Amino acid sequence: MFLYEYELGKAADTLTRELFKLKPGETFVITADTESSLRVVNATAAAAHALGAKPMVILLPSPLGVAEAADPMLPIEPLTAALSQADAWVEFNYQWLLYSTPYNRATETNKKLRYLCLVGTNEAMMVRLIGRVNYPILGEFLKKVFDMTLKARQYKFTTPAGTDLEFEFDPDRRAYLSDGYADVPGSHMLAGQIGFAPKFETINGTLVFDGSAYPPIGKLESPIRMTIEKGRITKFEGDTDAVEYERFLKSFDHPQMLRLAHTAWSFHPNAILSGEIVEDERVWGATEWGIGAVGPLFSKEGIPILAPTHTDGICLNTSAWLDGVQLLDEGKVVHKDLLELTRELGKA
Repeated sequence: MFLYEYELGKAADTLTRELFKLKPGETFVITADTESSLRVVNATAAAAHALGAKPMVILLPSPLGVAEAADPMLPIEPLTAALSQADAWVEFNYQWLLYSTPYNRATETNKKLRYLCLVGTNEAMMVRLIGRVNYPILGEFLKKVFDMTLKARQYKFTTPAGTDLEFEFDPDRRAYLSDGYADVPGSHMLAGQIGFAPKFETINGTLVFDGSAYPPIGKLESPIRMTIEKGRITKFEGDTDAVEYERFLKSFDHPQMLRLAHTAWSFHPNAILSGEIVEDERVWGATEWGIGAVGPLFSKEGIPILAPTHTDGICLNTSAWLDGVQLLDEGKVVHKDLLELTRELGKA
């Protein structure tokens, strides 16, 4: 069975030609592990080669953790050396290198590096999330939400599952718009997300993950309910998934692993709740919340807050208010300035 054989080639061409804008002679590193889709890897390498770039595939044994928790199983020095000399890097690793020591070192020293995080991307995701996207319209929509995000100071979130959380925006930390492009130096993410960091000490209320949480779980069978006080998780409630998640976070015996690291709007018109975190983070009308390590994307002056690892959770069907003005109503965009673009993206 050749799943998406033709469509995969088109998506790989979009990735390399439009999103990375690869040039002849550029070194293009593609990292993957033994849980990654090699068809996605090979299609991407072929597309890069066709553009005259120099693809270099690095296939690793799948670590037993992500971020710095993957370090003991990584060839840190050789991997860091390769990434530190590359022009561009796409990550397809299932157990991601994002926030690992090689990532931290390479992004710190290689100021020309263009990195795109596509962790765990399989064939269907590659076609759905990369190859079938109206990037100009989506980019215009995301830019409007991004501008609203930067202007607001007071945020309130609720969900049908029980999230009821408030905080203040932190203008001293970076906000990040993921429009899918990786054509300028820096770290970039799959299109459809706007990430930002609150003033951590102002985050208070109840946070309920009801979509997915990875690591260590993936798609959830039951909600994970957390009490948040001044940005720190002080109580876990729920069934098996909540027990597993609490055990995972506390197993590192590190204070940052009980602290929120960022939040993000989720707006990809083709994303579905698949259990793959890079897609789940972009389900339309959801919000994503990071816990643990705070990477340079969301740090003051690019200085990360280190932790043993990082985990992300999804709140579906979010209602949200920015300075008292409603943006979302249970996952549906209701802000008048966004309605026309929402219709053009097929999400009205």
